[in-house]
Amino acid sequence: MVNIDDIRQPVQDGFYQYEKAFAQIMQSDNAMLNEVLDYIRAKSGKQLRPLIVLLSAALCRGVTDKTILSAVALEMLHTASLVHDDVVDSSPMRRGAKSINAKWNNKIAVLVGDYMLAKVIGITAEIRNTPILNIVAKLGRDLSSGEILELHANSTMWIDEKQYFRIIDQKTAQLFAACAETGAESCAATMRQTTALRAFGRELGICFQLKDDIFDYSDAEELGKPTMNDIRDGKATLPLIISLQRAPQAEAEHVKQLAEDLVNGVVEASDAEQEIKSFVLRYDGVRYATARMNEHKKSAIETLAVFRDSQPKAALLSLLEYAVNRTF
Repeated sequence: MVNIDDIRQPVQDGFYQYEKAFAQIMQSDNAMLNEVLDYIRAKSGKQLRPLIVLLSAALCRGVTDKTILSAVALEMLHTASLVHDDVVDSSPMRRGAKSINAKWNNKIAVLVGDYMLAKVIGITAEIRNTPILNIVAKLGRDLSSGEILELHANSTMWIDEKQYFRIIDQKTAQLFAACAETGAESCAATMRQTTALRAFGRELGICFQLKDDIFDYSDAEELGKPTMNDIRDGKATLPLIISLQRAPQAEAEHVKQLAEDLVNGVVEASDAEQEIKSFVLRYDGVRYATARMNEHKKSAIETLAVFRDSQPKAALLSLLEYAVNRTF
């Protein structure tokens, strides 16, 4: 299994600078705000997005001060969007801990998210680079648009494959694309390099989201965390979408009703989840989603063909392998 620490090696110094800058920016003169910001920073995860920014810059002309600030701005924008999403979704947990809205309340969560977005504006202004400003602004629009698309889809629960890919493109793929593109822009890369890296980031993001959705139909004990979370939240993802298309109409309608009953709490959760999971496996929904993921992996590899072999390129390809082969 690819190790994230190994992937970071070509930009280890830059990553240290990023962590220091992020910690400094996540501070204020408001004690209550600092308590929440410290809590968020302690649950910051693997930091894949800033890593993409740094590796993309390293692949071109090298990490600069603008690269570090760009990585901070994009991670802060992403984090703020998650804080707001948890309020919208009434999510009690985030990365294995209480969400901000659950630990404090919705008002605190919204205001902290707003504060972080204001900080993003300040950071991008400090960078003084119009293309980067445009990338960050577009990403903010895409993330909000993706959330609205998903909310609308969930009002009926049942979406098709085209709608599914449109949602994950705006909610996940465009974030990864923006990180890669910003990394290139931050070191004045060529247009060809910037375009290639944006395409790579988008394909990587699609792979990452597909893998997350495949996990939902994995063995919970083997995975080490709860599964079937999306269907309990009323979200149909690709493995189920394609299985419903392949199944006889009567069976598909039965599973749809079962899923709706599960969401509404009118059936025994464990039994319903097992039946839905068995249905997806029977009609090869996971196999289909895995095949689509591998198609996007191949496309991602092809986008980097414009670059010579180097440690940063190898690290980006390793990150792609991590995205599709991770077990959590």
